Amino acid sequence: MQSHAMLHSRRHFVGQSLFGLAGLAGVPLGASMAAPLLAGEGPTAAPLAPRPPHFPAKARRVILLFMVGGPSQLDLFDNKPKLRKLDGQPIGDELLSRMQFAQIMEKRPNLLGTHVKFTRHGESGAEVSELLPHTARVVDDLAIVKTVQTEEIPHHPAEVFLHTGTRQFGRPSLGAWVNYGLGSEARDLPGYVVLQSGMRPRTKGSIYGAGFLSAAYQGVPLREGAEPILNLAPPPGRSLVDQQQVVETVRRLNALRRDLTGDPETTARNASYELALKMGETAPEAIDVKRETKATLTRYGVDPAQPSFARNCLLARRLVERGVRFVHLCHGDWDHHSDLRARLAAKCRETDQACAALLKDLKQCGLLGDTLVIWGGEFGRTAVGQKSATAGIGRDHQIAAFTMWLAGGGIRAGQTLGETDELGCFPVTKPVLVHDLQATILHLLGLDHRRLTYHFQGRDFRLTDVAGRVVQELVA
Repeated sequence: MQSHAMLHSRRHFVGQSLFGLAGLAGVPLGASMAAPLLAGEGPTAAPLAPRPPHFPAKARRVILLFMVGGPSQLDLFDNKPKLRKLDGQPIGDELLSRMQFAQIMEKRPNLLGTHVKFTRHGESGAEVSELLPHTARVVDDLAIVKTVQTEEIPHHPAEVFLHTGTRQFGRPSLGAWVNYGLGSEARDLPGYVVLQSGMRPRTKGSIYGAGFLSAAYQGVPLREGAEPILNLAPPPGRSLVDQQQVVETVRRLNALRRDLTGDPETTARNASYELALKMGETAPEAIDVKRETKATLTRYGVDPAQPSFARNCLLARRLVERGVRFVHLCHGDWDHHSDLRARLAAKCRETDQACAALLKDLKQCGLLGDTLVIWGGEFGRTAVGQKSATAGIGRDHQIAAFTMWLAGGGIRAGQTLGETDELGCFPVTKPVLVHDLQATILHLLGLDHRRLTYHFQGRDFRLTDVAGRVVQELVA
């Protein structure tokens, strides 16, 4: 009679051999990138099956408009007349000693006032720069927060901190935590989709990864080209029935692997293959903006044949309509250390119309009320100028006070929260830490940031770590 050890060893060998053969079976490559899973039933029930929140939610989904590089709040939302008057004068000793700079200053920098005009708009009377005329028209739908604070001054850790609550790589992103907590309402699309245009985040997938959570919760980036998701269709010479047979075979092999090792990722892997099959039928329709009316395309400023931030905004609306829980748009480059005047205006032209159109479209479709939209970068820009030998003057990074805005999804709109000092360097009232912002986002989704935890390496982790408070002034 064979020993238990011999049986286990032989079973392990057979299982490993079968998985090696599975790699030769032509498993659709689209499945490997479609990690977020369908809500389903049975032995491969998806981790993204919808789950109830901790308490009644005001928002059901999120669209995060991440402006890569850090927009200059002093030229867009935080008007400082005194800074304009002091333009070109050296910064004072007291202020210089308190400020942090990403770039090493060889000598005392001069203050830099804005060259743009600000006007009050809407019933709220919020001041908005002339560079954002379309945003100005929807200002009553916004809650503008002027006093956001982060802890990281270089781009890489600041990007990661905003999205994961820590400067360390490898932690779950905001979108991953949301999908972990709530699952997804999309049966045939990923629960978390990433759309990128312009300059990409410096940290790449770190800001939309799942970290130590299941790969089921990570963001799926869509490509800009004619084929946003590679290899969804069967390869030449193969039918959809052939592909279904391959996936069924791999499902059985993964089930064997799960029984041998107890690895829950095999269940996630099975569901990802099944999702990829279904996406082959549904994803092309979902991401085909040519199906939109000419009036809608014009409102966003979309050329259907050209990748752009505007097209991604329209895609975001189409995706949340179909139940995607978290849509993450990344658009750069807002890192204007030089040539601020021309480069900032160009970025605003690329984004302003589409951002406003997205809010109007969501409202018209009846989705804005339970869709939380967030706009902002990893930090802001300073009140002093940086000179360049080859280009015009710009601004360095600022972490003590910068501007973000929120709309829809239970936000108390038509307000400006917090004030900065007369030069726009530090909060005077109502500072909002990044962890506070994260806690508030989760709260609007019906999730208590202190209860949304995951046990890993001997401790319970959460998005906000040991910090964070809900900013009640932002909650309607």
